[in-house]
Amino acid sequence: MLVLLPPSEGKAASGRGAPLKPESLSLPGLAEARAAVLDALVELCAADEEKAREVLGLSEGLRGEVAKNVELRTAGTRPAGELYTGVLYDALDLASLDPAARRLAARSLLVFSGLWGAVRIGDRIPPYRCSMGVKLPGPGALGAFWRTPMAEVMPEAAGDGLVLDLRSSAYTAAWKPKGEVAGRTASVRVLHSQLVDGVEKRSVVSHFNKATKGRMVRDLLLAGAAPKGPAELVTALRDLGYVVEAEAPAKPGKAWQLDVVVTEIH
Repeated sequence: MLVLLPPSEGKAASGRGAPLKPESLSLPGLAEARAAVLDALVELCAADEEKAREVLGLSEGLRGEVAKNVELRTAGTRPAGELYTGVLYDALDLASLDPAARRLAARSLLVFSGLWGAVRIGDRIPPYRCSMGVKLPGPGALGAFWRTPMAEVMPEAAGDGLVLDLRSSAYTAAWKPKGEVAGRTASVRVLHSQLVDGVEKRSVVSHFNKATKGRMVRDLLLAGAAPKGPAELVTALRDLGYVVEAEAPAKPGKAWQLDVVVTEIH
């Protein structure tokens, strides 16, 4: 099972280990593309703080993030699983997993990133600010920039098992499973169901959607689940108490779409 996750805007304030070693990162086929994005980001932030804030979409209160980007090559690092601190990662709570679940997480979780392309949770990276929606001088729109290198490395990373895609739309732009890989990919949407005047209404709530996805991955890891494909994933989630609605794609080479329906927001 390979689980594709978005990163989070929330990150640990600083690294605490040795500086970045690009050659140590997973998916070495992305090395050249990573170097190009890193060079462009550092150059932008070192040359013109105001332009960098504009390009990166940073508010005045986040001005300090530009300076952090300038120091990316020398800043301390953390494992990606510790660096990201947003809602999904708070719910996933990697640090509290038992040893077997942590080993499974290290093998299974892949975090997409505007700067790094994708990293595993054990990869050591510094705090940074660069979302997939950014258009950097040089590389251009990062969602489009990453498509070619990702198309080359992701089929191998996906192996021959289930691909559970929990990415947000900005990050799905960097790689869309095709062909045989798509047929064993499941994209998950979390829907909040409530009765309004006796009629069921369903909606997507962003914060809650992320938290539910984090809890869902955590439950799968703790259960040691190893579904081979989307149908087996549906069974595993239902066994864990989730209400899942799923329908096999009408055509070969299309991903499954799963709706996880919940009635409480927390």
